[in-house]
Amino acid sequence: MYQPYEPGAWVRHPAQPDWGLGQVQSAIGDRVTVNFEHAGKRLIDVRHVALELTRP
Repeated sequence: MYQPYEPGAWVRHPAQPDWGLGQVQSAIGDRVTVNFEHAGKRLIDVRHVALELTRP
């Protein structure tokens, strides 16, 4: 199964632009842990939120 959210990837949360850039810390199944520059570490369920892949 292809997992676009690999550790080290940079993402943005489309509904929370004020969180800033986030770096994926881990991705296990549908749960992705992301460390956002203005919101800290968040656990995201990618069944409900399509994180936007980006560059730093």
